[in-house]
Amino acid sequence: MALSKSDVAHIAQLARLEVSDDEITDYVDKLSSIIDLVAKLGELDTSAVLPMAHPHEMSQRLRPDEATETDQRESYQRNAQAVGDGFYRVPRVIE
Repeated sequence: MALSKSDVAHIAQLARLEVSDDEITDYVDKLSSIIDLVAKLGELDTSAVLPMAHPHEMSQRLRPDEATETDQRESYQRNAQAVGDGFYRVPRVIE
């Protein structure tokens, strides 16, 4: 699929890019070749290829979901300017 100069100018406008006329001509060729390559890749038969989330056959090493730290909320909140019901109170920002 070949792009036109107006297509590239429209894409540049959507992306809020300032592109000169000389650059548009260069981008027309480069973007058209990229689109052709993607179209060629779309023609490949991938029916025998399994979908994968990661290229390596490995699993995550998971640790048990257990609390390892002690609760120190009260000692942390002693330094706060304002605390209420176990939460930090901050000035209202939105009215």
